[in-house]
Amino acid sequence: MPATQPFTTRPEILGTFGVVTSTHWLATAVGMAILEKGGNAFDAGVATGFALQVVEPHLNGPGGDVPIITYTASDEKVNVICGQGVSAAAATIEKYRAMGHKIMPGTGHLSAVVPGAFSAWATLLRDFGTMRLREVLEPAINFASGGYALVPNICNTIATIKPMFEDEWHTSRDIWLKNGQVPQAGTLFKNEIMADMYRRVLKEAEAAGGGREAEINAAHDVWYKGFVAEAIDTFMRTPVMDTTGERHAGLLTGDDLADWKATIEAPLTYDYLNYTVCKTGPWGQGPALLQQLALLKGFDLSSMPFTGPDFVHIVTECAKLAFADREKFYGDPDFIDIPMDVLLSDAYNDARRKLITDKASLELLPGDVPGFGADPILRMPTADEIGQPSALGIGEPTVARFDDMEVAHDGHTAGDTCHFDIIDKDGNMISATPSGGWLQSNPAIPGLGFCLTNRGQMYWLDDKKQDRLQPKMRPRTTLSPGFALRDGKAWMPFGTPGGDSQDQWALGYFIRKVHYGLNMQEAIDAPAFHTKHFPSSFYPRHWVPGHLVIEGRFPAETQKELVRRGHNLEVDDDWCIGRMTAACKEDGLLKAAANPRFMQGYAAGR
Repeated sequence: MPATQPFTTRPEILGTFGVVTSTHWLATAVGMAILEKGGNAFDAGVATGFALQVVEPHLNGPGGDVPIITYTASDEKVNVICGQGVSAAAATIEKYRAMGHKIMPGTGHLSAVVPGAFSAWATLLRDFGTMRLREVLEPAINFASGGYALVPNICNTIATIKPMFEDEWHTSRDIWLKNGQVPQAGTLFKNEIMADMYRRVLKEAEAAGGGREAEINAAHDVWYKGFVAEAIDTFMRTPVMDTTGERHAGLLTGDDLADWKATIEAPLTYDYLNYTVCKTGPWGQGPALLQQLALLKGFDLSSMPFTGPDFVHIVTECAKLAFADREKFYGDPDFIDIPMDVLLSDAYNDARRKLITDKASLELLPGDVPGFGADPILRMPTADEIGQPSALGIGEPTVARFDDMEVAHDGHTAGDTCHFDIIDKDGNMISATPSGGWLQSNPAIPGLGFCLTNRGQMYWLDDKKQDRLQPKMRPRTTLSPGFALRDGKAWMPFGTPGGDSQDQWALGYFIRKVHYGLNMQEAIDAPAFHTKHFPSSFYPRHWVPGHLVIEGRFPAETQKELVRRGHNLEVDDDWCIGRMTAACKEDGLLKAAANPRFMQGYAAGR
């Protein structure tokens, strides 16, 4: 009898020419089309990123941000492109406190930072790509002008924030509530204002003359010094309603945009078994995945069934420790010193691992590194520093499951965004997590058709916090693409949307892949889980001590044992946690897989 392959929700894609996987099938199709036209993985990545701004507008937009990890086959080098913009030069804790704020607003002008996505895509195309800007922008322009089918959660998001659009954010109302109605899922939708904006960027960049690189640089200037920056500067002077229940003008200016650009830096890495995992620096939460690996190194995971209670308990308890250290130590390394060498060292994690028992921890337990961490004892937010969700929004993308157009059943929305991974025939690879500028972040900017990122909600208005607000400082983003080498050779770009859960879902995927011999689709399909046992990075900054949520497909025996061990257990739907995508190069093949949950993600290749 021939061997049978275990059932998966869809096949793991296999090819030799190229593979693309993303959180939306249209973006995947765009990326694959660019490869077919002769573009490399980086050209395809830029086109995919621009397409996602149009077809997942509740999860990212032109005014958002993006970290990118690239692997170039020609020099076998891994780079990180930081497309995370910074706070306004005028933004200080004192100024916000003087306005009466104890916590950063979740939406509106006061939580806006410099939009970093365009600079990051321009840098990627100029320094790593081969195509002209028009070739990679036209698919997005065509979606915006010709229309695309709305997925259900776009409509759910619009329905949730409809009162704000009608009462306050009229520029958004004019885009998203045409004829005063919430659009229906599956219907054709257009954003002609955004299409015209991108056409004008192209027209002015091409009119500047010069070759490919000069044209891209000119487009960058159009965005950060030209009509786009001018429109943003003007709109920032107009007070708009935010989560405080009051109208505020913004602090961001055109000069803030003109003074900033995306940067290229080395990744932070950790060696685990015969793998090297690459993440962004501690201006993002990515190092928390590396520290979880450093803690897990002391356990025999391969002996634990990955749907069993031992596996879920150990992985969860390691996550609690790593994310407690994120809270105490992480921030923008251009402003603060962060002891990453210590946090990823064997000695430090050997000591931290001893805190794990057979009972669930109900405390937030950061480590101690003398001389580091602004607050020697991590001070939890007080009651008046935690906001309340309301009809005015809460800060995170509104993409959790909805029942009858209501907010998710726990009263909160779940963090989410976009992600893609691409490998081309030459072995170039890219992993990127675009986000920010969600349609519910801010009112749409007149004449541009998009809104600004509200990533500034992640700053604390507390002098004792590492990631406290400072002028021209990056917020500690949750965005976290991943990349792994195997035996020193480029192997796998991977990642997921999910706010604070990104480096839990991605970790679970990674260890299921490397410890249990699963293919990528099996590892993505497997039952998932995460914890919210630490303050959320998003307004209103809630946290749930001892929290653990698992998909309902976990065995009843596992669920019962986790409760016995003291976890604050939430058993959710069978298919609801995670939005992983991944691609890899192994056995002479290019492979890709995508998350089946929510019926949006897709992988393609040949």
